[in-house]
Parts: sequence; C-alpha cells; structure tokens
Amino acid sequence: MELALAIMAGISLSATSGFRVFVPFLILSIANLTGLLDLNQSMAWIGTYPALATFGVATLVEILAYFIPWIDNVLNAISAPAAVVAGTVLTYALVGELAPGMAWIISIIGGGGASLATRAISGFIHAGSTAASGGVANPTVSLAESAGSVIMSILAVIAPIIVILVLIILISWAIKTYKRLKVKK
Repeated sequence: MELALAIMAGISLSATSGFRVFVPFLILSIANLTGLLDLNQSMAWIGTYPALATFGVATLVEILAYFIPWIDNVLNAISAPAAVVAGTVLTYALVGELAPGMAWIISIIGGGGASLATRAISGFIHAGSTAASGGVANPTVSLAESAGSVIMSILAVIAPIIVILVLIILISWAIKTYKRLKVKK
C-alpha cells in the first residue's frame, strides 16, 4: 500500500507541475522537511533547506511572471518541456527506491505524462482566454492556475487520490470542450 501511495503522490505532484513548474517542488520540499513524505536517496537534495529557499524564490518569480501579459505567453510556449522534466523528477523522487528500470518507466510515463496533460490543458485555457479577451483575462486565469497548483500540490501530499480524480475530470472536460469547439468550425 505504501508503494501505491508513493506512486499516486508522485503522479499527483507531477500533474500540478503542468500548471506551475516550481510549486510542486516547493511543496515536496516542505513535505519532506516536515516528515510527511520520504524521498529516495538520490533525490534527497530536494528536502534540504537550500533547495527549499531556491524553490521558494523560483515559485514566487514564476507565479509573478504569469501576471505580465506578454511574458505569460512566452512561459506557456517554453514550459511544456520543463513541465515534463519536472513531472518525471517529481515522481522519481518518490518511487526511485524501486528497481531503476521500473522507477524510470513509472516516472517518465506516469509523471511526465501527467504533467504534459495538465500543461496541454493550461495551454488550451490560456489560448481560449487570449482569443476571447485579447489577453485581458489572462491574469485571472494565471491566478486560478497558481492557486490551483498550490492547493492540488498540498492535496497530492495528503490525499493523492483526490488529485488523480480531479486530473481525470480535467482531461475529460478538455477533450469534450475540444470536440465541441472542433465541431463548431
């Protein structure tokens, strides 16, 4: 059961990195330092005070940058690869004690895949916001994504199954919305 929870927590944290890359690292660092989650030895650096400070600053800069209209579009364009790498690392940090091949498979497919899915949803939402409002609504979308990333990262630590269910709902919503928009064209 402990392994299943570690996998779910890793994938859940990875999913939140699709919205904000550094928030789940900050939450994971705090969770490790407070004893809520254990990291594998090769990723123990995430749970150090220098890493905590670095993730805190990076999180603040990332969240604030999304409120600057043209920078948010640039960040959306370059964040997909960063989110996939982050998602992979986040999952590996929690499941890395498995056999190396299995840990990397779970991390790349589960963690990287979950972060890519939420990154795609975020891009879809930002594109819709930009098209509908000329970018005026983007700061509101960014605020919702930032808050959602923090809340979902905390939930990933204490109740990862909830985050997985929310992820399934978000993916279903995005697919239905995309199909509905495609039919209108």
